[in-house]
Order: sequence, then C-alpha cells, then structure tokens
Amino acid sequence: MKNARIKCIVIDDEIDALIRLTNLLRKINGLEIIAKEVVPEKAIEEVISKKPDIVFLGIEMQRMHGFDFVNKIREKGCSPTIIFVTAYKQYAIKAIKKEVFDFLLKPVDIEELTQTIERYKIREFDNSLQVFSNPIFDRLSNREKEILELVFEGLTSFVIGEKLYISKTTVDTHRRNILLKMGVNSTLELISLQ
Repeated sequence: MKNARIKCIVIDDEIDALIRLTNLLRKINGLEIIAKEVVPEKAIEEVISKKPDIVFLGIEMQRMHGFDFVNKIREKGCSPTIIFVTAYKQYAIKAIKKEVFDFLLKPVDIEELTQTIERYKIREFDNSLQVFSNPIFDRLSNREKEILELVFEGLTSFVIGEKLYISKTTVDTHRRNILLKMGVNSTLELISLQ
C-alpha cells in the first residue's frame, strides 16, 4: 500500500487555474491525475464513478459553490479527501468545519502543495492514527485525529500549527470542535477515553 499511487481529480471552472494546478501536481511523485473538469455537475459523476483519493476543488465556481459540491458527493456516500484551492481566504474556517483536509490559496505554491501531499501520505500510509483504540474516536475526522494525536504527545497549539502548516487559531478551532464532538470539557478527559 505504501507504494500505491494517489489518484486525484482536479475541479475548477477557471481553466487557467485548472491547467496550472494540474501541471504542478504532475511534478509530484506518486500522484496520478485521473480526471480534470471545469463543469461541477460532470465532476460529481467523475468523483462518484472513479473514486479518487483526493479531490482538488475550487470554491467560488459559477455553476456550483465548492461547499455545495462537497455536500452533494457526500450525500452519494462518496468521501474522498477534499483540498480546497481558492483565492478567497475567508472560507478557511468554514472549510475546517466541513472537515476539509487542506485549504490552499491561489496562486498555489509548489512547496506548499508538496507539503500538503506529504501530510496526506503520512496520514494514509504510516498508520499514525491507530493510537485511537476506543471506537468512540471514530466520530472524529482524520484531520481531528491527526491534531489530537499531537495533543496527546504534549505539543502546544502553536507547535502543532507549525508542524501541520496551519495557524494556531485553526488548531484551536479544531480542538474546540473535538471537545464538542466527544462530549467532554478538557483534553484530560479525552486522554482518559484512550
């Protein structure tokens, strides 16, 4: 499984942005672009039929908003890893609440893109999430588990943010959501569930 190619679909109604991102992805080893699409309705069919590992998705598309797209594929029982690619940073908090894996700002930087893919590989292939033996943790998203594991290692929100290339505020938002989902008031209570 560690050598498996990561299947990606790129969706954006801005053709130049679609081409640029596709070209950047082709420079990263281990990725396979199985489709690219400018029409969101067609892209939904592609995602459902081809079952990609990752969907790179624009947010402010004219025919369908990115968040609506995510809702539609999830309603069909399809839950690939979603990475938003947008020029609009105001959607970052909403993206976290939608349990999106990452949020890249246009124009996408190859280094940032590579780091995102590396984090994806670690999450998927290094079994780092197996510390959660209690099935109660299944209600958390993979991103939340990733952050919680680092919390369990004793790292601060600031250090976690640096490690995952996200802000301290984003980490704190995740931590609040984790406590709410788990129905506890503190990290100490969470540790006792392990």
